[in-house]
Amino acid sequence: MNLSTLRGALLAMGLTAAFALAGCDDYDASNGRSLTPIPQKTLAMMDALGTTAQSPIVFRAYKKEAEFEIWKQKSDGQYALLKSYPMCRWSGQLGPKKREGDRQVPEGFYTIAPGQMNPNSSYYLSFNVGYPNAYDRAWDRDGGSIMVHGICSSAGCFSMTDPQIAEIYAIAREAFNAGQREIQFQSYPFRMTSENLAKHRLDPNIAFWKELKNGADHFEVTKAEVPVLVCNKHYVFGAKADGDYSARGACPRLIRDPDSESAVAARASKDEAEVAALIAKGEKAIRLVYDDGGQNPVFAGQYETSRPDGLAQGPREIVLDNSGKALPAAVEVAAAAAKPKKGAHAPTPAPAPETAVAQAPAAAGGGLLDSSKSLMNNLFKTAEATPPAVQVFEPEQPIPEDAPLPPRRSAAKAPLRMAALPDDARKASADATAQ
Repeated sequence: MNLSTLRGALLAMGLTAAFALAGCDDYDASNGRSLTPIPQKTLAMMDALGTTAQSPIVFRAYKKEAEFEIWKQKSDGQYALLKSYPMCRWSGQLGPKKREGDRQVPEGFYTIAPGQMNPNSSYYLSFNVGYPNAYDRAWDRDGGSIMVHGICSSAGCFSMTDPQIAEIYAIAREAFNAGQREIQFQSYPFRMTSENLAKHRLDPNIAFWKELKNGADHFEVTKAEVPVLVCNKHYVFGAKADGDYSARGACPRLIRDPDSESAVAARASKDEAEVAALIAKGEKAIRLVYDDGGQNPVFAGQYETSRPDGLAQGPREIVLDNSGKALPAAVEVAAAAAKPKKGAHAPTPAPAPETAVAQAPAAAGGGLLDSSKSLMNNLFKTAEATPPAVQVFEPEQPIPEDAPLPPRRSAAKAPLRMAALPDDARKASADATAQ
């Protein structure tokens, strides 16, 4: 047994007594999956990227696109995209989690420590994302036990396939074994592109999403883990505090790197111009309303999952007028094309996870813009200024009191129906086990 494997075994043994989890997960002491090695194919990808299994990592997730990313630190200290995994299931709507039982998948910047890893999960393997964080607590948000886990079942969690979570868990385990103390987890409603931000400019969550966009910009510009503070009930990115502060109290004097801030400001200005140009060309403001979350198209209709009825129709695209109200007869079924009728050709599947051995494309973004140039100039202010109050989108239909919990699976239950996957989707899902 090599040193890395021994450390992993000790970590798993030390954590066994620490997990009796509720919510998305619970305790199952019957498996030894936490010691699964990183596949040789993934180790080769690390080598090609100029990194190692021991290097620190950052997680990023996007709900609308249903994708989960692992970024690895290279020898030059910068992070690069290692792999992008299609997400098998997420629940709720776009927007942050507010309360226990709302089925919302959290959005924000979270921290994962070794003690949050669950090697004995009933959901194959799992780790707690750290909700609620300081920002959530400042807004009196409750709930907990929000996980990244397997089994393709979500009640507020980031749900992957079993082979995917086995690989993700192994990569995190090796980073912790090598000395990484915490993993930053960046959770977004969607990729912070100009198109997405122009389309969602009238969503009630846009003020909050603009804050997250600033954090995304810092990561994209510096390719380094983003320093995160919470003060005045808002995120502050890329700064150190000169003095004491609290999540609810006034922000202290902030110390920033001038070069980085200049680059972030230039990126934000460019993105604002792109959003303004899209709006000038007639880009419609929309709101996406989900029956109950979504999943990556590679799994559509092909994979055993929780609440399949919630995925059947796909998100409804509501076109909004300038006041943010739905236009008459403006409900469009955005996902209809992803559900071919009998005899029709199936949609082109999303790229397989192993195609992402490179830097991620620079994400362009924007903000809440209309025809007023003055409003555009107020977007993406620095954290020293007080951001507008955060509004949270509530699902239009109440959640029933008797809503079923996601299914539990015993060790004796048959594996998920991988044979039902098309070849490309099966390849994407089983990549984590390839040797």
